[in-house]
Amino acid sequence: MKRVLAKAVCLWILCGAAAYGQKAPEGIWQGYDGEWKHVSQQLVALAEATPAEKFAWRPAPEVRSTSEVYMHIAEANFYLLSVTGPKMPADWKESMDNSVTSKAEVIAWLKRSLEAVRVAHREETPGDLKRTVHIADRNTTVDGMYLRILVHDNEHMVQLVAYARMTGVVPPWTKE
Repeated sequence: MKRVLAKAVCLWILCGAAAYGQKAPEGIWQGYDGEWKHVSQQLVALAEATPAEKFAWRPAPEVRSTSEVYMHIAEANFYLLSVTGPKMPADWKESMDNSVTSKAEVIAWLKRSLEAVRVAHREETPGDLKRTVHIADRNTTVDGMYLRILVHDNEHMVQLVAYARMTGVVPPWTKE
């Protein structure tokens, strides 16, 4: 039942705009680069719409705070990208996902990580994307790593939308 409901919700979200004669969100159905642009814009817009005092909010004591989720995304973007070749930023330090908490710093790291992925992906050739890399006791392709980054960012987007809704923040793209 949950799976059927999830599929229905996804179809409503993805196809609803077309069914009602509205324009699809920018990036949707435009390949990896379009999807990356879409999730990047949403992550930044939601972070910017969230009041600074809400960055410390967490739904339960043992769960990541809003700032920790954004910093987790940034760290994962850099780390997963590093598996494909680019190095982690020299100024990234261990435990920054817990120690960087101010809205301005969190957004700066988030934007920097999103841009690093965008630029690196655009520079990949079709041959580069087929190259095999090793992570977590398995082999995958560079293309598979980029897909994992995209999926991971979207997974946490859903989490952040839930956080926003629980704290009274309306995601900017839903206000129209």
